[in-house]
Amino acid sequence: MELDNHNIRTLEQLITPEALKQKYALNEDVKNHVIGSRDTVRKILDREDKRLIVVVGPCSIHDPQAAMEYAHKLKKLADDVADELFIVMRVYFEKPRTTVGWKGLINDPDLDGSFQIEKGMSIARELMLEINVLGLPIANEALDPISPQYMQDLITWSAIGARTTESQTHREMASGLSVPIGFKNGTDGSLGVAINALESVSHGHSFLGIDGAGQVSIVHSKGNRYAHIVLRGGGGKSNYDSVNVRLTERALREKQLPNNVMIDCSHANSDKDHELQVLVLENISQQILEGNTSIVGVMLESHLVAGRQNLSTDKSSMTYGQSITDGCIDWENTDQSLRKLAGKLRVFRSSVSQNYA
Repeated sequence: MELDNHNIRTLEQLITPEALKQKYALNEDVKNHVIGSRDTVRKILDREDKRLIVVVGPCSIHDPQAAMEYAHKLKKLADDVADELFIVMRVYFEKPRTTVGWKGLINDPDLDGSFQIEKGMSIARELMLEINVLGLPIANEALDPISPQYMQDLITWSAIGARTTESQTHREMASGLSVPIGFKNGTDGSLGVAINALESVSHGHSFLGIDGAGQVSIVHSKGNRYAHIVLRGGGGKSNYDSVNVRLTERALREKQLPNNVMIDCSHANSDKDHELQVLVLENISQQILEGNTSIVGVMLESHLVAGRQNLSTDKSSMTYGQSITDGCIDWENTDQSLRKLAGKLRVFRSSVSQNYA
């Protein structure tokens, strides 16, 4: 019996972060776009910008062509509502799994279990570059602790998912990321693990990682003060309502953490029914209109076509622009809902300004 690698089938060397970044390099316009977008999110979290952050897009990206078509539509919408909403496209390439299943475009870009990860890295970076060139900020889920070295320079906002919020590895990684980052509450709906994560990530850590050359390194982080909580429900219950938001505010206040709350309209908050996301969004907007000041953002799972489909070995039989993971609302619903939200906020801000005039 071998002493090492007893359960390893093969080891393959991966392209280095520096080499991939050189292959798909940022120009000055894209650099300035990413820097400016991150700064906007920070200003919203600091209440220097009155707008609402909207993280919206497919549950996961499996078809770059459909993703770009969606991005072009979203860019038009983002420009039209830019006075009230700061729209960030959800561009998720890695999927956490409770047991097994498709792990995302980076891990399995051919959707066939062949795990051509280097190909997936290239596709992902090229797509993110194209979306940034278009002028849209990007959001992702920081799942694999190695991936940020390959992708982070193209990202405006990141999330730590419900399954990994309790993970010390992900808390350490988040403490060193250059972007504002949202921690989702636990899968059981509890706030404790997310609150603990916010405390942890605000401090510096020392941990193992890689540098741009792919060399294993000791990373000494400074801490990330722009971490915040994302309510997504759990344990069969939602937590987007005003009572749960107030309880979250109290929990943050008790730990002397910033009063920043983002709400995910999908997952348990919509009882995993994509069509209910619009109703959740309406409830959130009403809370803001009634004077809530802690809600800084919302998340929506949205694609060109509503619903979801199973992954098929016959790719030609699959519906173009429809999710293969969680169900999404379609583009028409997305466009109408966000324009309606922006309109409500526009009237609300105007009335507030007139009252103080």
